Amino acid sequence: MRKHFLWIGASLVALTACGDSLDVVNHNNPDVARAYATPAGVEGVVGGLGVQLNNTQRASESINTQAKIFAGEQFATVANFGMASRTIIPRNPISNDLGNDSQIGNVANWNTFSRTGRSAATAVSAIKAYQELGRTMGSKAQDARAKAFAYMILGNALGYLSLGYDSAAIVTPLTASDEIPPLSAAGEVNKVALAMLDSAIAVANSPDAATGSNGFPLPSTWISGQANLTKDNFIRLVRSYKARLRAGVARTPAERAAVDWAAVISDATNGITADFTISIGGSTGWTATFDENQSYVVGGWHSLPMFYMGMADTSGAYDAWLKIGLDSRKAFLVQTPDKRWPAGATRTAQGANTPTVALPAGQYIRNRPPGEDVPVTGWGDSFYDHRRYGVVNQSNHTGPYVEMSATEVDMLAAEGYIRTGNLAAASVLIDKTRIKNGLGSVGVPASASAPYSTATSCVPQVPVGPSFTSTACGSIMEAMKYEKRMETAFTGYLVWYADGRGWGDLVTGTIVEWPVPFQEMQARYSPFHNGTRASVKGTYGF
Repeated sequence: MRKHFLWIGASLVALTACGDSLDVVNHNNPDVARAYATPAGVEGVVGGLGVQLNNTQRASESINTQAKIFAGEQFATVANFGMASRTIIPRNPISNDLGNDSQIGNVANWNTFSRTGRSAATAVSAIKAYQELGRTMGSKAQDARAKAFAYMILGNALGYLSLGYDSAAIVTPLTASDEIPPLSAAGEVNKVALAMLDSAIAVANSPDAATGSNGFPLPSTWISGQANLTKDNFIRLVRSYKARLRAGVARTPAERAAVDWAAVISDATNGITADFTISIGGSTGWTATFDENQSYVVGGWHSLPMFYMGMADTSGAYDAWLKIGLDSRKAFLVQTPDKRWPAGATRTAQGANTPTVALPAGQYIRNRPPGEDVPVTGWGDSFYDHRRYGVVNQSNHTGPYVEMSATEVDMLAAEGYIRTGNLAAASVLIDKTRIKNGLGSVGVPASASAPYSTATSCVPQVPVGPSFTSTACGSIMEAMKYEKRMETAFTGYLVWYADGRGWGDLVTGTIVEWPVPFQEMQARYSPFHNGTRASVKGTYGF
């Protein structure tokens, strides 16, 4: 690799020394050698990695948008972005044929994560090559800062590929720049992703990170709006990503149960302690295109389906809804003590409490004006919209976006505690958001499977088998799941979807991973396949 970067420099010298006036470098075209030819160039590459990783996650054309439909986080009637086709029940396989109607979204995340990961790996290699030559970006601390950040981006890029696709190419700083790695199974990709995140932590903790100027905290432009990512805060963030990725890669309840929950607990309890937000819009270049923009367009682009959200209801309306066939279900009024929902015993009253999309602080859901309803037949009919980012939406799409909720990290630890028998520790974490939102303490139930309460007003109300046409108060595990759903809706990447498949909560037959896009397989001169690995009938009988 050192020789490779020496060659880059020599090539540039030879190019600029040429006397032929017709040999002009077109700087409008991508020039990898030129970008990595100087330490400043490498740092410029590193500084642009964050926005590349961020924007593709929240783009409308992405598997993240499709996954929201699969997971019951979102409902839409429009055919754009593959949404309408993903609402179909019984579920269909994910078509990976040439010309399939979701081909743009299916490949978008694949391409960007693969490209961003490769750039991050090459940047780490470049920094190491310059260090071997006795050169730095300005100091050892400045080098360490860039290297740690690039490792974090590489770990997340690989990790997100492992969450969404059945396999991917593993690229690390040891991968030659002209090497095309073979495809590896998602689990193997995930292991390497965690190793890259460990490298980010190791570099941040190294003596070099404290030697010289321009080290931590990160420049605020590297993660938009984050001006205080000190070394310690950076490590907390990386450990939070480790917890997310380690648990999220599971495709089935058996795989989720087999996760190293001791490691998840360790990372999560040493992770972020407040919502990790990014600043979007304005001149930042950072976006959350679907979550705070496109999903706010009226006319069938968004509503909240009631499979999971209906568990907030304590009036009996959710039970009545469950007793009706899927295709005959109608919207119903959710009445709940949960303050994240609009209060009121009628639709008019709830609408009066949520008159605009800019909701009061802490409220996430509105009962939309009836004039904005879209005719829907069956289970997707709903009065409700998610509007957590209403203020941002109304401020020209400029403001804070929650990349990772502190509750997400707390609930990863809580799930680990439940699975390892420490219900008291789990209860403390679950109560953080329950109590302030009017739901009361979950307490310490007799067992992980026992209802946490006998009150008919408890939340969540969970469908009960074998018929799944009535509900009962949920267990501490269900209380944890409800809190995580409420606090992670329209945040992060594939959060609801990864949890739903691992918990066994998805609608029967939902595909649990995307196939490697046909465009990639064609480039490899390999046959491609459809996505057919599907969930079985699960927790709620959906």
